Amino acid sequence: MDLQLPTTVLPNLKDIHWNLSAAELYEEIVRKQEGRVAHQGPIVAYTGEYTGRSPKDKYIVVDETTDEQIWWDGGEAHKFTDEQYEALRMRQEAYLQGRSVYVQDCYAGADDTHRLPVRIVTQKAWHNLFARNMFIQEADEANLADFAPEFTVIHTPGFKANPERDGTRSEVFVVLNFAKRTVLIGGSEYAGEIKKSIFTTLNYLLPLKGVLGMHCSANIGSDGDSALFFGLSGTGKTTLSTDPERQLIGDDEHGWSDEGIFNFEGGCYAKVINLSPAAEPQIFATTKMFGTILENVAFHEGSRHLNLDDASFTENTRASYPIDSIPNVVESGRGAHPKNVILLTCDAFGVMPPIARLTPEQAMYHFISGYTAKVAGTERGITEPRAAFSACFGAPFMPLHPGVYAKLLGEHTATHGSTCWLVNTGWTGGPYGAGTRMAIQHSRALLRAALSGDLEGVEMRTDPVFGFSVPMSCPGVPDSILDPRSTWTDKAGYDTKAAALAEMFQTNFERFAEGTSADISAAGPRVAQPS
Repeated sequence: MDLQLPTTVLPNLKDIHWNLSAAELYEEIVRKQEGRVAHQGPIVAYTGEYTGRSPKDKYIVVDETTDEQIWWDGGEAHKFTDEQYEALRMRQEAYLQGRSVYVQDCYAGADDTHRLPVRIVTQKAWHNLFARNMFIQEADEANLADFAPEFTVIHTPGFKANPERDGTRSEVFVVLNFAKRTVLIGGSEYAGEIKKSIFTTLNYLLPLKGVLGMHCSANIGSDGDSALFFGLSGTGKTTLSTDPERQLIGDDEHGWSDEGIFNFEGGCYAKVINLSPAAEPQIFATTKMFGTILENVAFHEGSRHLNLDDASFTENTRASYPIDSIPNVVESGRGAHPKNVILLTCDAFGVMPPIARLTPEQAMYHFISGYTAKVAGTERGITEPRAAFSACFGAPFMPLHPGVYAKLLGEHTATHGSTCWLVNTGWTGGPYGAGTRMAIQHSRALLRAALSGDLEGVEMRTDPVFGFSVPMSCPGVPDSILDPRSTWTDKAGYDTKAAALAEMFQTNFERFAEGTSADISAAGPRVAQPS
């Protein structure tokens, strides 16, 4: 049985399972022992050795167009030749002969003008259910029968690359070929590689049409005011955007066009380690639903009750679920131009204020910087806080120069009057190990005040290190925490940490100077002078 794809053929397949429903995929997952059904209905699957993305194993095929447009020198894209691609594709094709595959035809992008029809071909049923959850489904059977994909993903975790033969770094590979509109993935069962490969694809194609691709969540208030939330893992992006007082547009990937913002996805992919039913009730509820996939989550044999606090498999436990599993969502996946843009950081050095208003140039500077901090225990070898910078809050998925995305952000915020804020969900009163983590109720109160306009008339002070405007008061938040220096007993220690972090920002930004304007470069922090 052959599977005819737009740019290739997968020959001699045993079976092709087309567009199976969630219930049908459940049956396949259980029959093939790919996963287990936990208490109240979610599927639990394990990814083995690879429990997260492998960004160093991601490649883009060089052609006349990509050679000029991709930011090869400073970005995270690795070159792959067409000859290497063809050789790897043929070996993957040979591997699949005599095996069954699962196919989902769906869309990336809720805006019909900019959506990308994608075909996801997977070796395993549970990865096909993941694709069904994460992308936008075609509800019309006639349209589904005539579906014409513009990009195809072929995912074979059982097929591993041979680095010496294939020119890869390891056995894992994610290879994007824009000329042949195909993505090859192998060697890893981590399902996030599927969605992030399409996200990278959109972040290459859409900016060329003036549409900003964004690694952010988005929601909308009762009066139609949209908000964007940028942030790296651990900053609270999903938690803070999933607000019962606002409708969720999406939790991870969006586009911003001349018509407004739109979700790229039809589902959510949330971290669930130590998930709290009190702090995150909506996400917690999805872990007890049919259709949800739980990656690397522990459960008790017999009862099959989950243990969301167990990190024995990985800290990066995940839940994949359709977005309509969350109450109070925007069914269209679209929103108006955002009134507010929030940049989230988890500052483990304890020197950034809990909220600050940014000038347009500062917003672009911090957007390009993409700062947060990793703390002890989050990764092997980290024993003290370490600054982490990821351009545009998603460097592995942004193949163009960060200045391209920052320019689009600046143009959109200027045209549509968006206010930009920096929100620190990290430490106060001292660094990690000495201070305390910002209380989530305070972060929510600060966001509520920013989004509602309650901070518009508040007196502001200029931060002497970072230069942005910090409110002197906020409803529901103690004034004492708004000035981070005042929360430290050791004021000289604060000054030293602030100066060190400012220098880290400056050093990191040096590689972006070429490709960004002088005004943006000048909007960064200054080394603090002890008072």
